[in-house]
Amino acid sequence: MNDEQLLRYSRQLMLPQLDWEGQQRLLASHALIIGMGGLGAPVSMYLAAAGVGTLTLVDDDVVDLSNLQRQILHGEADLGRHKVDSARESLQRLNPQTTLETIAQRLEGAALREQVARADVVIDASDNFATRFAINDACMAAGTPLVSGAAIRFEGQLSVFDPRRDDSPCYRCLYRDEGELGQTCSENGVLAPVVGVIGSLQATEALKLLAGIGEALVGRLLIWDALAMDWRSMRLRKDPACPVCAGHGG
Repeated sequence: MNDEQLLRYSRQLMLPQLDWEGQQRLLASHALIIGMGGLGAPVSMYLAAAGVGTLTLVDDDVVDLSNLQRQILHGEADLGRHKVDSARESLQRLNPQTTLETIAQRLEGAALREQVARADVVIDASDNFATRFAINDACMAAGTPLVSGAAIRFEGQLSVFDPRRDDSPCYRCLYRDEGELGQTCSENGVLAPVVGVIGSLQATEALKLLAGIGEALVGRLLIWDALAMDWRSMRLRKDPACPVCAGHGG
């Protein structure tokens, strides 16, 4: 770590749980972020700012005017551009020392499995169940921890699924693949700071996993009601009949 990095990350280095060793782990780590919208914006900004060495940004969409209410990586000058290109420029300004890889297409099949296997952590910042199920399946197969978040209207939820742990459920233990279950922000709306809060929490969980500190949100689902300012934590158990992780671990 050079003098510039010592100063840049000094407030994190002061944390005894993180210290020099944890920061070195962050600098050497690789996070895959799928979705550069409302959740992916704060996730990528905080991971870049915190010094995660390599970020792979995935999104096949372009910036639309309706995105700007909540997708804080992008501005009016980016309208019509691929979100990953706009995100890369914003993140380079934030921390030019972070290596940024971009994929401006939907990851599926072998391509998704390859990218998941390359990463130390995967952050699901997508907005539909089909993508979430595919990411979960790839993470379970590769043994890569997954930080999953969702937000809609005034509500958000967060959990961590870690196939390295015998006691960890997976996303399909929480939701079964029974067709397109989902509701999206474009159909139901969302208050801008709600995605910011959930995305920031996803970044926090990802940093904890990468640095090897704290207790990850494994086996728990955190639910936030912004209107009531109410937080709930629910226990999640492995589903013995889960089609993905039933035979995985203990």
